[in-house]
Amino acid sequence: MSPTRFASEHKWIYWGAIVLLVGLAVTGVIKYTVVRSNSESVAKANQLQDELLEAGYSAPPDADTIEQLLGTDGGPVCEAPGSALQTALWKIRQSNGTTGPGQRPVISDTKALEAERIVLKVYCPDQLPEFDEAVKDLKTDDTVRR
Repeated sequence: MSPTRFASEHKWIYWGAIVLLVGLAVTGVIKYTVVRSNSESVAKANQLQDELLEAGYSAPPDADTIEQLLGTDGGPVCEAPGSALQTALWKIRQSNGTTGPGQRPVISDTKALEAERIVLKVYCPDQLPEFDEAVKDLKTDDTVRR
């Protein structure tokens, strides 16, 4: 049996090896991006936890909660934080807690605004100016006893 005849009769081995190698390469690239994004989300969650503790806030005891909630891009926190809708929702959340005609605006605590600013600084620093512009006219004070 000549070597060329053997190679031509067993082409399926070569094609099978090529398909297997391409499949392994694709799987490797997918796994790499997942691991990289997971390590990025862990790093950002740890950074946020450290910055919250440094600023005097209580943070979840493990960074897993932050990681699952905010991921790598900040999730819902970074979706247009200075938009009119987000500003209106923020003002509604800072009311006295009743609904309907009994709902009244309150002077919000300064620390509540600072906490959201810290989250934005870690996850989407490019949106900080927009957020600062949206909330600059809010009246805040130290309203919570510490």
